Amino acid sequence: MFQWFANRRRNKLTAVSFPPEWENIVQRNVAHYCMLEDSERVHLRGLIQVFVAEKDWEGCGGLELTGEIRVTISAQACLLILNLPHNYYSNVETIIVYPSTVVPPQRKPGFFETALAPVEETHPIIGQAFHQGPVIIIWDAALHGGRHPELGHNVVYHEFAHKLDMLDGAADGTPPLRNRAEYRDWVQICSREYLRLRHDAEHGRKSFLNAYGATNEAEFFAVATEQFFDQPHLMIEHAPDLYRVLKEYYRQNPAKRLKRNNCAAGSTV
Repeated sequence: MFQWFANRRRNKLTAVSFPPEWENIVQRNVAHYCMLEDSERVHLRGLIQVFVAEKDWEGCGGLELTGEIRVTISAQACLLILNLPHNYYSNVETIIVYPSTVVPPQRKPGFFETALAPVEETHPIIGQAFHQGPVIIIWDAALHGGRHPELGHNVVYHEFAHKLDMLDGAADGTPPLRNRAEYRDWVQICSREYLRLRHDAEHGRKSFLNAYGATNEAEFFAVATEQFFDQPHLMIEHAPDLYRVLKEYYRQNPAKRLKRNNCAAGSTV
């Protein structure tokens, strides 16, 4: 019954024409949007309409939330689930947006908690995803990453890849997959590439992947997702098997669309 109401509400949202100002925002701020086929852009617009409406948005650090902020972040988050079976990131209720890099307040132990180790010091972040909590996004980083995919860094892709990873209850670098064969292939390839990245990082060697991915398997998946979408040819050159398993998971082929620009002559909404 609840799903019926949700679907009815979503159908009403997507029945409304995509606002022309939103179209301008996405074309201006999300480079990947113009690389999509016409049918993919139509589908993404519907995802954006639902995502913007269903999530709770909070501006912090003096940031006044605008339509541009909501639509830009939504477009990037929804690109990841464009061809995935999904429920609009059901494990994301709230998106907290700060204007620029922030140092989060140090977490204090709960009243009934016993501190068995020193509380970790906080450090500057540009994004954060909590297992049973919100996603934090830094607006200037999200805007820059959306406009400049050639740099290979995208905080929205990174944090929402974490939320996809967490859908099965664990942040372990393996999102829910379709069958055992896909799990076996995923573990074999991703484990090999993760260990290679760790080995390179430990020996001070530069890798085609950001060294932050060597932190753990969850960060590896998030970092690999960033590069899969933004620098696919680099991944194909250095780790073709990794590109293949990510292509099979996301059901997208970013390398094929990189030089396409379907917004050059305008767009029909």
